[in-house]
Amino acid sequence: MTVAISGKNMTIGEIVRVAKHEEEVAILQEAKEQMLKSHTLMGKAVEDGKRVYGINTGFGKFADTPISYDDLARLQENLVRSHAAGVGPLFSQEEVRAAMLLRANALARGMSGIRVEVVETIVDMLNKGVTPCVPERGSVGASGDLAPLAHIALVIIGEGHAFYQGDVMPGKEALDKAGIRPCKLEAKEGLALTNGVQMTNGVLSLVVDQGRVLAKAADIIASLTGQVLQVIVDAYDDGILNLRPQDGAREVGSNLRTLLKGSGLSTVSGQVRVQDSYVLRCIPQVHGAVRQGLNHVANIVEIESGSATDNPLVLEDGRILSGGNFHGQPLAVASDYLGICLCSLGNISERRIARMMDSVKSGLPPFLTKEGGLNSGLMLIQYTAASLVSENKVLAHPSSVDTVPTSADQEDHVSMSTIAARKARDIAGNVSYVLAAEYLSACQGVEFLAKERLSPAGRAAYGVLRQEIPSLEEDRPLNPDLEAARRLIVSGKLEEAVLQESGELF
Repeated sequence: MTVAISGKNMTIGEIVRVAKHEEEVAILQEAKEQMLKSHTLMGKAVEDGKRVYGINTGFGKFADTPISYDDLARLQENLVRSHAAGVGPLFSQEEVRAAMLLRANALARGMSGIRVEVVETIVDMLNKGVTPCVPERGSVGASGDLAPLAHIALVIIGEGHAFYQGDVMPGKEALDKAGIRPCKLEAKEGLALTNGVQMTNGVLSLVVDQGRVLAKAADIIASLTGQVLQVIVDAYDDGILNLRPQDGAREVGSNLRTLLKGSGLSTVSGQVRVQDSYVLRCIPQVHGAVRQGLNHVANIVEIESGSATDNPLVLEDGRILSGGNFHGQPLAVASDYLGICLCSLGNISERRIARMMDSVKSGLPPFLTKEGGLNSGLMLIQYTAASLVSENKVLAHPSSVDTVPTSADQEDHVSMSTIAARKARDIAGNVSYVLAAEYLSACQGVEFLAKERLSPAGRAAYGVLRQEIPSLEEDRPLNPDLEAARRLIVSGKLEEAVLQESGELF
């Protein structure tokens, strides 16, 4: 399959297919025609001697400094070089590929005044596996993700460094090996390549994708935990959830009813106890709120994917106007919101783990081990989860409320959007380990019950883990178990195994 670059909105699925699965990309002819039109309009403005920001002026505080016609190309190269000031560890290749795709699509909107050849170079890099090395830190998400996008642009012009066929090498060498000619930038093109928050949006789109996987896995794992703890299914009745018709809660309630169907371990009110604690009773409300947050952020990401975000923009009527579409505040707020939502998924999971460890609450051996005292069992699993959810609470402090003026106060309000997206990503990573800890704990709890009384979906979830991780008979290092359980979750293998038994889930 080929993903089209059209300048229109892209789906999270399309972004993921290119970023993670390396599907090919192609520019639609209508997008090429629109780019050519805006390039012609911009060229005419330059020839007419109009002063236009970033084309024949300096940048930021230098906006009123005129640049001679003979220096226009040099201006663009200097911009790319000077702005490549990122530091720290590198973004993953998947994140950079997502940013490249989104930047190409934004330019293909045909409002940036650049040549088709520039976008074709980005497409060639995506299709041939040349991925720039981009440091994570250094963007304030104001005039876009200037530093990260400049590191991408460096490779486009044959400089910087890039990954190619598993190795890191100079950008020019990577392009040569892939058979791609570096771009010689013309007026406006360096600015167009670096103005916008596609690095933020690339990271955030992948977090949304991972969050959706985690949300389904959380329902599956919680249903398994529920059976270990003899959950009261009354709380998931549609009659209750329809009286507070939040879409997320109703979806999760439907999932739980499907996942628990046929269970001989779940109960009804009064059979064992009258009510469950909140971490079981309120799963639809908590997990459901996370799902609604994911849907909201996905909508923002997809709108952003088809937006023209650099500055100035070449309008269809020929006007070239400066504005603020590059500002990252919409994505900064969305990233902070998503991080907070995902924290809830980890918080409630950790409390379910703690409940299974406590023999008074669970009715199972302490820490789910047969010879307590001699063996500590899964005691430290809950410590790990507690550490991760505590770290998440620090990471959830919003970045979008902060601003540090830059460019001698020309850019006097910034969004910190890339920081917010990175924190959301790190929260999602921590949550994946917390869910892995709950998954291990629930499967170990099953060892003390009649496995045949699990629901068909529960048996599938239990079985796919036991294919890779044996039950805990005596103490052993738990890190390999956690890593293996996490891989089953984030790869989608857990979900796939359960779907074969239960049918479709929301």
